[in-house]
Amino acid sequence: MAGEAVNTATSGISAKLSKSQIAYQWIKARISDGTFSPGYRLVLGQIAQELGVSPVPIREAIRLLEAEGLVTFERNVGAQVAMVDESEYQHTMQTLALVEGYAAALAAPTLPAEALARAKELNDELAACLEHFQPSRFTALNREFHRVLFGTCPNPHVLDLVERGWNRLSGLRTSTFSFVPGRAHESVREHRVILELLERGAPALELELAVREHRLATLDAFLAYQAGRH
Repeated sequence: MAGEAVNTATSGISAKLSKSQIAYQWIKARISDGTFSPGYRLVLGQIAQELGVSPVPIREAIRLLEAEGLVTFERNVGAQVAMVDESEYQHTMQTLALVEGYAAALAAPTLPAEALARAKELNDELAACLEHFQPSRFTALNREFHRVLFGTCPNPHVLDLVERGWNRLSGLRTSTFSFVPGRAHESVREHRVILELLERGAPALELELAVREHRLATLDAFLAYQAGRH
């Protein structure tokens, strides 16, 4: 059974690799795709059970990832995925708050009814995720929700700036929702406020500020978490 677990969980990885190398590639792949996001605790026993090996090769894999700066080890906390560059994240979020708020305001007059309906569906899915929280899925749905809101922005330069901001966040491998789960509940609530503004055709500035404050609230949650760690 143990051998089967290794083969299933590490499909596509060469059988010639050692168990520690297999574990290393398996963990690294999940850090890269956001499944294990910054701040995610790497519990040796759980990973060992999933791969069908002892904790020893998992420990060796984590040491390799720590040497690469992808994993950190803290006393009384254990191993966890390394946090993002705080200043880079802060600057990206501040910029994105400005340009995405403006993009959403520009897009609102041309947002078709089906797009608004889709945004509501996505927020309902986000709300459903809260019961059995999965940060990576929540983050993916959240991005899709926001893309619907600014997708019809008629200014290609503004739209390009928004997409660049989102891509930079992806490059930082960050999801505040992974280490501040309470922020996810607040985010869903704030989405509902934004949707209500769109439904009643609120003034562009009111909508712009709501989207901007929504983005900055996520940044504030991240900064508060970071402050609590120091």
